[in-house]
Amino acid sequence: MNAPVYLDHNASSLMRQPVIDVMTDVMQHAGNASSVHAFGRRHRQLVEDARAEVAALAGVEASRVVFTSGGTEANNLALKASGRKPVFVSAIEHDSVLQAEADSTRLPVDADGVIKLDTLEAALSTSGGQVSVMLANNETGVIQPIDDVVAIANDAGAIVHTDAVQAAGRIAVDIAALGAATASLSAHKLGGPQGVGALVLGTDMQIASQIKGGGQERGRRAGTENTAGIAGFGVAARLAHEDLVRMQGVAMLRDGMESSLAEALPDVVVFGDRVARLPNTSCFAVPGLRSETQIMALDLAGLAVSAGSACSSGKVTPSHVLQAMDVPEALAACAIRVSLGPDNTKEDVARLVTALLDLSERTGRRPAA
Repeated sequence: MNAPVYLDHNASSLMRQPVIDVMTDVMQHAGNASSVHAFGRRHRQLVEDARAEVAALAGVEASRVVFTSGGTEANNLALKASGRKPVFVSAIEHDSVLQAEADSTRLPVDADGVIKLDTLEAALSTSGGQVSVMLANNETGVIQPIDDVVAIANDAGAIVHTDAVQAAGRIAVDIAALGAATASLSAHKLGGPQGVGALVLGTDMQIASQIKGGGQERGRRAGTENTAGIAGFGVAARLAHEDLVRMQGVAMLRDGMESSLAEALPDVVVFGDRVARLPNTSCFAVPGLRSETQIMALDLAGLAVSAGSACSSGKVTPSHVLQAMDVPEALAACAIRVSLGPDNTKEDVARLVTALLDLSERTGRRPAA
């Protein structure tokens, strides 16, 4: 029987062995990073070493990194702590952005999933406030023109937050060069542990802590530091930074998979393939095969994929991202997401293509005209 194949790295990537090693070591030693004795100082050094590694991945000074419990908290902290109103968010954001501010205004994207800059400019013509546009979409992988977003926002006196959770470790990320005021990161998307992330602050950006009860993280996020998780994040960030060169091979694997899909299933529709995407991400639909049918069949075949974001309590629901791209409901209901990691192989994607072709034939699906 074939070994299971994991093709859902945008949901959570495999924790790397050096990350496990450093976390295991930390958990075998007592200490609190706020304590002044030797045990505490050791934990503090681990936190600061990790801060430097995460900063290097994001292209900022270490003092600009604020550790959080993950990307969701980082997004909420960015939108709530700046005190900037009104808030404008793209319609394809992660739910942790869309739901962070109930009165936020949603900005449309085009058919490729790219934010409409003219609409953004019009929305900001008489307002300042804050804009949140993700660096790369978690479902389609489409990369957003953050430098243009920042230029438009700055001209209107607004600041920009960018959710870089999916981008970090897959493309080069330089928050300082982009000019974003804040950016969010998450460890478990790049081979680190779940439950730890970071909010990266741009130059001169100040935030007020939303969690009260301590002065940790320079007064920007209260609560005892998760030293083991943070240390693991630091190692994962360093390894991801070093491994960026491998992403070219991942992109070739993704492109080869899509070509094989098009040959085996000529009516397959790939979303966002006309614009820049993350090298590891492919969101596509096989007309007539519903998402849940594909996911269950592929799971039985030992292949793990998803139907979009993994943050929906296990439910297969219509994708708000594809809805924002004006994808017809019937087609969107057939979409799945394949997200590759550096260790996936040609054999892995070949199994996927074969399994989908077999499923199409078993169900008697009629290809779209």
